[in-house]
Amino acid sequence: MTNNLQIDLYRLAAAYVFVIILLFIVRRKGISREKEIILASFRMTVQLVLVGYLLVYIFEANNPFYIILMTLVMEAFAVRNVIKRSKRNLSKELKKVITFSIVTSTILCLIYFLAVVLNIKPWYDPKSFIPIAGMLIGNSMTGISLGVNKLLDGMYAERNLIEGALMLGARPKDAAKGVVDSAFDSAIIPTINSMLGMGIVFLPGMMTGQILSGLSPLIATKYQIAIMLGILGSVSLSVILFVQLGYKTFFNDKDQFVLGLEEEK
Repeated sequence: MTNNLQIDLYRLAAAYVFVIILLFIVRRKGISREKEIILASFRMTVQLVLVGYLLVYIFEANNPFYIILMTLVMEAFAVRNVIKRSKRNLSKELKKVITFSIVTSTILCLIYFLAVVLNIKPWYDPKSFIPIAGMLIGNSMTGISLGVNKLLDGMYAERNLIEGALMLGARPKDAAKGVVDSAFDSAIIPTINSMLGMGIVFLPGMMTGQILSGLSPLIATKYQIAIMLGILGSVSLSVILFVQLGYKTFFNDKDQFVLGLEEEK
C-alpha cells in the first residue's frame, strides 16, 4: 500500500482560506482578534518552515549531539512557555520545580519509550527520537501549565482554610491536599478526554499522518496506542512531580504558610 501524497504550493496556499473565513467571522461579530489571528498564522507558517529545513539537516547529519541539543532546546522552550502562561507571578523555587518536573519526566519517559516500547536502534535515530520527544514534551507542557494555574488559584482561594488547618496542627501536606489533588486532576483531564474520544470522535494527528503516507491503518493504530500511552505516562509523571514538589514552596521551614510568589517576574 503506497500513497505518494504531495501538496503543491498553490494547494497549500488554498488552505489559508480557513484563516480568511475566521477573519471574516470575527470581523462580523465585532471581536477584535484580527491581529492575533494573522500573527498566529504567520508565526506558525514561518516556524514550521524553519523547523522543516532544520529537521532535514539533522536527519541527514544523523549526529547524536544535534539530536540531544534540539531536545534540550525544546525542553527550554517548554519551560519558558509554562512560566509565561502562568496567570500569576512565580517564585524562583516554583520555577525550579517546573523545570525539574518537565525535564525529568519527559527524559525518563522518552528513554523508556525508545528503548523498551519501540526498541529503536541506534537510540539516536532522529526520525523517531525528535518527533516522539516533541509529542512528550508538548503534552507535558500543557499538563504542567494547567497544573500551575490550578495550584496557584487554589492556594490563593483556600489560603484561610490552609492557615486554619495549620493552626489546628495539620501538616502542610494535609492542609494543602485538597488543592494539590484538584490541580493534578485538572491537569490530566485533557489527556484522558483525548484518549476517550480517540478513534471514534477523531483520528489523532500521528495516525492520520502515517495513513496518508501509505502505512497500513493497523500498523498506524499500534503506533498511536503506544504513543498515547507514552504521553499519558509523561503527563502524569510531570504533573505529579510538580504538584508534590510545588506545594512545598508555599510553606517555610517552620511549616508556616507563605505565598510563594514574587512581587515581580
